[in-house]
Amino acid sequence: MSLTILQSESRRNPRLTWEGCSVLLDVNDGDRLVFARLSPASTLKIGNKSFSLKPLIGCPFGSLFQIENGGNGPELARVMPSREEEGISCQETEEMKEEQVTKDELRDNRAIVDNNKAQSLSSEDIDAMRSQGATGDEIVEALIANSATFDKKTVFSQEKYRLKKQKKYAPRVLLRRPFTRSICEAYFKKYPARIGFLRLDALSLLLSFGNVTANSDVLVVDMVGGLLTGAVAERLGGKGSVCNTYVGNTPNPMDIVRIFNFDDEICSRIMRSSLADLTSSQIEPTKPNGENEDSINVQEQASQPVSMDESPLPSTDQSSDLNSESIVSPLTKVFKCAKAGDKAPPEVINLWKENGFTSLIIAAPQSDAWSLVKDLLPLVANSAPFAIYHQYVQPLATCMHKLQLEKMAISLQISEPWLREYQVLPSRTHPFMQMNAFGGYILSGTKICDRQ
Repeated sequence: MSLTILQSESRRNPRLTWEGCSVLLDVNDGDRLVFARLSPASTLKIGNKSFSLKPLIGCPFGSLFQIENGGNGPELARVMPSREEEGISCQETEEMKEEQVTKDELRDNRAIVDNNKAQSLSSEDIDAMRSQGATGDEIVEALIANSATFDKKTVFSQEKYRLKKQKKYAPRVLLRRPFTRSICEAYFKKYPARIGFLRLDALSLLLSFGNVTANSDVLVVDMVGGLLTGAVAERLGGKGSVCNTYVGNTPNPMDIVRIFNFDDEICSRIMRSSLADLTSSQIEPTKPNGENEDSINVQEQASQPVSMDESPLPSTDQSSDLNSESIVSPLTKVFKCAKAGDKAPPEVINLWKENGFTSLIIAAPQSDAWSLVKDLLPLVANSAPFAIYHQYVQPLATCMHKLQLEKMAISLQISEPWLREYQVLPSRTHPFMQMNAFGGYILSGTKICDRQ
């Protein structure tokens, strides 16, 4: 890498997007979540139209975009409300609260009949407004003005009506930063099987039970697409190392790590090593970088990983695809992120063998927990913590029983994480109507010295 590129990366503002970075696009307040790689050629499909993501480059994370008419037709434009307007709206809201409460007590929706006759504005009129250059907000206001039943509805029903029309005629896109929480929530919402049904609170408990802190050497078995490896590397912050180990000759795919936008320093701390190399007495010399990367690429293609640049998998609900064709167009080599997950050099492996790993974290729902623990736990330093995630409790119970019989660990416990999300709104604060009641199980403990 040239000195110019290194200097540009060191001066990069992490609060702003840049060309080639990964982002999470939240369309219409969570109705659709899309991962995208920003480039001048990348596009996002909303409805039956594709919009360029070029306006998103250089904007702060958390920016809100809305479809507006531009010089070349509809395009994504950043919404920037002024402070004066925000102050006025807050004052008006406080003044109108009491009046709205009084009006709501005097009206309800019992007399409203849904017969599709309350709206006098036809679809032809809406198309005519669009051809004349009307914005989405103007169309929404026109629909409200031409509704015969809008004034008869309660304030809550009016908000629902306005929000429904806004999502249809004036969709908004929120530019979110991809980090552990947002990535885990996005995958768990749409494709939980790809991350082993690993919920956010379970992932947090894994990191806590594993005592992942700076300057730690963490041994990881990641069969959840790279989510666990990325979460550990993010918490280490470039200080320490994470070794993603695997059984056999084919590494586990960890393409989700690329979404984290890690710099070269953090990527260099993410290494791979097979279980055979970690347990063997002699380590073969490391291959040149080019050969090593080629072998990893071939192995990843053979294992068919989940990649956000791949063509979409067949799905009955195309609007919910995290990897749909609306994410990005084909990317060139210039926009590729730094490669993470190179093979660990022999000197590093020997250092790990000498000192032992500071913790062990396993997320392998498709493998037997005990078969992994009995080979991996001797690689961990004495008094080091470990945590094992599984979707079901029985494999962890069996593993816990065998650990007790072999006297390999103490403080063994199986935890079941529990999470309840709340809707927080004025006079309408309550748990969500639809929640996920199952978050898997975690076996945690502390390794003790071998009997020998």
